[in-house]
Amino acid sequence: MKAIVQPTPTLQGEINALSSKNYTTRYMLIGALAEGTSTIQYPAHSEDSDAMRRCIRDLGAELDENEERIIIKGFGRHPRPVKELNVGNAGAVLRFLMSTAAFCPEVTFVNTYPDSLGKRPHDDLIAALQQMNVQVEHRGGRLPITIRGGQPKGGRIQVSGSVSSQYLSSLLFMTPLLDEDSEIEVLHDLKSKVVVGQTLEVMRQAGIQVEAADDLMHFRVPGRQRYAAKEYVVQGDYPGSAAILAAASVTNSDVRVLRLEENSKQGERAVVDVLKAMQVPLTHENGVVHVKGNSRLKAGEFDGDHFTDGVLAMVAAAVFAEGTSRFYNVENLRYKECDRITDYLNELRKAGANVEERQSEIIVHGRPEGVEGGVEIDAHYDHRVIMALTVVGLRSKQGLTIRDAHHVAKSYPQYFDHLRSIGANVELRP
Repeated sequence: MKAIVQPTPTLQGEINALSSKNYTTRYMLIGALAEGTSTIQYPAHSEDSDAMRRCIRDLGAELDENEERIIIKGFGRHPRPVKELNVGNAGAVLRFLMSTAAFCPEVTFVNTYPDSLGKRPHDDLIAALQQMNVQVEHRGGRLPITIRGGQPKGGRIQVSGSVSSQYLSSLLFMTPLLDEDSEIEVLHDLKSKVVVGQTLEVMRQAGIQVEAADDLMHFRVPGRQRYAAKEYVVQGDYPGSAAILAAASVTNSDVRVLRLEENSKQGERAVVDVLKAMQVPLTHENGVVHVKGNSRLKAGEFDGDHFTDGVLAMVAAAVFAEGTSRFYNVENLRYKECDRITDYLNELRKAGANVEERQSEIIVHGRPEGVEGGVEIDAHYDHRVIMALTVVGLRSKQGLTIRDAHHVAKSYPQYFDHLRSIGANVELRP
């Protein structure tokens, strides 16, 4: 599907933020790891959450659901033996379930997206599992990956956090169910620490005890624990809303986005502060972000590791800011659905943006007068790239055509509908 994005000077209206993908997948996993019945209110509906649904069902969880809630009867530490699991293009779901699969005799995660998830490395998690009496067969750290487990062991575990925090989260979800106590040491560096905070938050809600160092580089996890079967309520999603807020910021707008908690542990909550620093007129009160954009932004410098999944949308806003913006500490963007630095910036240049890259930085020389556009660009199978490029298209002089725009459904199937509901001129074609 192609998205034809036409210049749109004004946006106005109100949107309910979609439910958080990150919290939905985490709640679904702990619901499956509980021995009892859990309820999740307002779950996200996206390709990633669908992948988790599909896989935990295959592993033996029983699900009863409608649009507003999911009831999950879990399997605890005894998943059903299954030969294959298909996570689609959902990297977080793959990594979370690789540890859970260690309770099975043999499971192969198949490779259905060779040009996207199939290219992403998982070596660091594989190395950690191999320390736990789990055999792993892989292709240079990439899919397809076969886990041969059945009797994983706790103890002292080391895992690198320099590529992704998802490896650590995967181990944290699984180790409380082991017979032994575990001590997890994070090596090198830990990217996206705020997302690990989300993992610890939902685990504690389920009654799991974990001792975490203040810097999140060392953990003590008592074994022989059980996840409690409970009711969870999913909050609104900041990563998806970041693009809506960016679109409102670069146009003349009066846009309200609801269900965005001020005290959320989502790191991408920081995009509100980033836009404020860019002097975007907005307020954030009672779970509502209200942007009264005037299309005039100021450049700034930002540590992108605090809001990883919001960086691309903020870069799109910075394309139209006065001055030069710098987003640093973002190397982990290179290891997502695509290389979100090189690939994304190549598309921005086609649209007329003046951008530079470093290994772990994005430099944006703003063009307040706008960019030319008028070209067809590539989405690289990446939902965050699609959303961010749409923001640029709305403020371009000749619009943009985005190929493979249907991949936005990975996290935000309603994205284009929501944009059009506030006045964006976007047409979708096969």
